[in-house]
Amino acid sequence: MNTEHARTFLAVADTGSFVAAAQRLHVTQSTVSARVRALEENLGRQLFIRNKAGAQLTSSGSRFLKHAGLMVRTLEHARHDIGLPGRFRASVVIGARIGLWEDLLINWLSQRQKENSDVSFRAEIGFEPEIMQGLIEGRIDVGFLYTPQRRPNLDLLPFVRERLVMVSSSPQPTSTAANYVHVDWGPEFQDQFAAAFPVSPAPAVTFNIGTLGLQFLRLNGGCGYFPYRLVKTALESKQFFLVPDVPAFELPAWIVIRQDRDKTLVDPMLDVLPKNG
Repeated sequence: MNTEHARTFLAVADTGSFVAAAQRLHVTQSTVSARVRALEENLGRQLFIRNKAGAQLTSSGSRFLKHAGLMVRTLEHARHDIGLPGRFRASVVIGARIGLWEDLLINWLSQRQKENSDVSFRAEIGFEPEIMQGLIEGRIDVGFLYTPQRRPNLDLLPFVRERLVMVSSSPQPTSTAANYVHVDWGPEFQDQFAAAFPVSPAPAVTFNIGTLGLQFLRLNGGCGYFPYRLVKTALESKQFFLVPDVPAFELPAWIVIRQDRDKTLVDPMLDVLPKNG
């Protein structure tokens, strides 16, 4: 049985949509349909009920769910074990938003690598859908996300609470639609922003990565929302300035880990995570 078919099945089951699964896997919808069709022919059972609302698991699909996950995880673990040089006893794959890597997780990983010289680490950046998919498949061992989703066999733990503040490149900071640079920090931030600025016009520039938004502000000027942790030094050096009379937002970050993880290896690393935010 083709593991790519099982991987595609898991993406459709998780998103409830062939279209969303195709976007997550970066393939066409027809490819997703062909893979699921081939899988159903192989098993001799219908796995999804297709309708206008999306795709819903049949009873056979629900029973196959755990087997598909096991297939993909087994292959990934085999790849890790076979691909490890002899001097490494284990590997840990960590996926996180790029903003959480900066000045926070990168320092933590550096120390963990020094303390575990016989462990191979792989660090990845991504957005919530890709990291969640990697966790579901077993390709990622630990994920750090702003807006995770609860899924079977995954544990959610609180990490940090980011404080998002509006900063400006101007010493006389003001917030206007013309100079506002929007960063998409995820659905939770979007909800808070919409509630605070219900009649705000569409921004002229939007970024989905905070680092790009900061670079744009440095080059072109303007204002935008960023985690205080990332702009603290720039505020102290007067490169950026806090915009007065606008709300700050809280954005919690979470740790997502597999329940079948190697607890003797992973859990001690999580116990010493930084808790500032």
